[in-house]
Amino acid sequence: MSIPTKEQIEEVLKPIQDPEIRVGVVDLGLIYDIFVDDAGAVVVKMTLTTPACPYGEMLVAMVHRAVETLEGVSEVRVQLVWDPPWDPNEMCSDTAKDMLGIW
Repeated sequence: MSIPTKEQIEEVLKPIQDPEIRVGVVDLGLIYDIFVDDAGAVVVKMTLTTPACPYGEMLVAMVHRAVETLEGVSEVRVQLVWDPPWDPNEMCSDTAKDMLGIW
């Protein structure tokens, strides 16, 4: 059994969309970091577009479920972080900026 890479984990997170703005969490830059240890334990550090996001719990659960579907994952923890604050101008991919009309 092989342990998934950061890139493989990021791939399974790409389809997860913020329901309010219909853009993926990876393209929005909401996934700050992914750590994988030698035992297959995964920690995903993520943020939300705003601390008051009504879909925050749902997004965290969706990220957790997506990661735990990967072969070789022994444990998943999703940590919500607020530092640095999310900034769409700095953190969104070009695709997300196009979709949101940011330029």
